[in-house]
Amino acid sequence: MASAGRLPFVPACCDAVAAAAAATVVVVVVLEAMDGSVPYNPRTVEEVYRDFKGRRAGIIKALTTDVEEFSQQCDPEKENLCLYGFPNEHWEVNLPAEEVPAELPEPALGINFARDGMQEKDWISLVAVHSDAWLLAVAFYFGARFGFDKNERKRLFGMINDLPTIFEVVNGKKQVKTSSMNNSNNKSKSNSKVRTSESLPKYPKVLQTKEEGLDEDEEEHGETLCGACGENYASDEFWICCDICERWFHGKCVKITPARAEHIKHYKCPACSKRARP
Repeated sequence: MASAGRLPFVPACCDAVAAAAAATVVVVVVLEAMDGSVPYNPRTVEEVYRDFKGRRAGIIKALTTDVEEFSQQCDPEKENLCLYGFPNEHWEVNLPAEEVPAELPEPALGINFARDGMQEKDWISLVAVHSDAWLLAVAFYFGARFGFDKNERKRLFGMINDLPTIFEVVNGKKQVKTSSMNNSNNKSKSNSKVRTSESLPKYPKVLQTKEEGLDEDEEEHGETLCGACGENYASDEFWICCDICERWFHGKCVKITPARAEHIKHYKCPACSKRARP
């Protein structure tokens, strides 16, 4: 593989078109190498958006379901570390790229140093904010690199802006209203809170609220975000709420089925379960 910044040898007999094609190949190779994943080179708005969503999903996983492993890897005794998200929805804590300047924008440097000097929630929120900024930088780097015009940039931003930020996901910012509603309707937490179209009759007050104000209730449900993947609530999906952190999750994201949920008295999400271990 050719090293970054060095064009492959082009014979003197090749014309300018062949040389330009060779340079393009090098750019593709460099972008692929930076991701450390399956060869990928986003060129359209849709491809850049998919790249953004994949990286975002990986970082959300690091800061929620894999938070214990992520925290362990951020050892303050090590050198400056960064949190990377990849298009294949994987994440990695690693040293920054050696190339200066790097081919892609770099995430926040030295996230490990603040780990032991802050409350875990505040530290995770700080990493989330910097990760949001990094994802935007990478997306619009691709937009600039491949010549997106004003309308394409606007469309890309609109698609990205329709998703909740990583900060919103890890803090459950848009879930507070819905969680409060369910807390008032369920004074006892003897049963796991489960959300699905079939389970609504088990909660008469919620059902009554829907009958009195359907549009308002649907709007509240729509603001709920999955604590694992960050996607919005949909009425035709099975959801379950953690009795510890009170965040909602797709059943499929935490591997809980409706049948299994019926036998769970107190549900703990993966992140809360890991924190409870000695």
